[in-house]
Amino acid sequence: MKIIITGGAGFIGSALIRHIINMTKDTVINVDKLSYAGNLESLSCVEKSNRYFLEKVDICNKEELDRVFSHYQPDAVMHLAAESHVDRSINGPKAFIETNIVGTFSLLEASRQYWNKLDASRKSTFRFHHISTDEVYGDLENTESLFTEETPYAPSSPYSASKASSDHLVRAWFRTYGLPVIVTNCSNNYGPCHFPEKLIPLMILNALKGKELPVYGNGQQIRDWLYVEDHARALYQVMTKGVMGETYNIGGKNEKTNIEVVQTICALLEELAPEKPQGIDKYSDLIRYVTDRPGHDLRYAIDATKIERELGWTPEETFETGMRKTVQWYLENEAWWSRILDGSYRLERFVAH
Repeated sequence: MKIIITGGAGFIGSALIRHIINMTKDTVINVDKLSYAGNLESLSCVEKSNRYFLEKVDICNKEELDRVFSHYQPDAVMHLAAESHVDRSINGPKAFIETNIVGTFSLLEASRQYWNKLDASRKSTFRFHHISTDEVYGDLENTESLFTEETPYAPSSPYSASKASSDHLVRAWFRTYGLPVIVTNCSNNYGPCHFPEKLIPLMILNALKGKELPVYGNGQQIRDWLYVEDHARALYQVMTKGVMGETYNIGGKNEKTNIEVVQTICALLEELAPEKPQGIDKYSDLIRYVTDRPGHDLRYAIDATKIERELGWTPEETFETGMRKTVQWYLENEAWWSRILDGSYRLERFVAH
């Protein structure tokens, strides 16, 4: 297949592209505007493949999307391009409305117009896979329930509200126009090539530098953690085997409080990086509790029974094995994250149509 992947230079998108190029015979067209969170160095291992193409395109630009569809004639779209950092959405929600809602609309329209022109055989196999988040479901505070595919939407932040809106748009294009779509909602991802503003890489890198490890509120917020390479496998399984019009929740079965996550990182660093910055006795001494962010959901947890039962996917990594791999990766790839921290990763951006 030829697959357009939007946001392919991001954290999950780059893991998905690496999986497809390395494990299948499919061709990937990476459509990414290369915003601050897009890093082409995460794709260095596949960039020379004759089955990988990069298009520096903003998904809000309908004319450019039309050109990409016309030129590459894709068999599928996997839509990951999104603004995704909750704190950033609180401080500046406009970009989230533009990319997550308007951008999704533009991509849906480009896909629909392209799909309508396909011959009957290709039209019947085309698919639009929208990748979303469990945050659209809101909060599971004071309950032992899990998010299922039928859980009502109740987003709390500008980020999750914009993703909920994009989910609704995708389903409306299926219901109204018949565009063959699939939606997946995933729990918190972690693993290699995660942008350093997110919790796990931030804690690893702060600890290595002897900086404070800021934990919101009392640190008791619970998240279900999913190793990004497990997620990439799940996404490909859904895209190739999933039923059109269906939703699949993808989770790691690893509920942990934020403070447990930070303490796990500290313990792994004690073992894997015992030479600490000067003046530091234990990495855990760097933990500081800070004022909680507005509207902070207490608990997210995914019921992944449907994808396991219907598509045969289960996560391969436990939280313990995935976290060890993640910490080890950051210790071994300082060149990758140091170029993000000093901004030099943004200086070498190019694309040729």
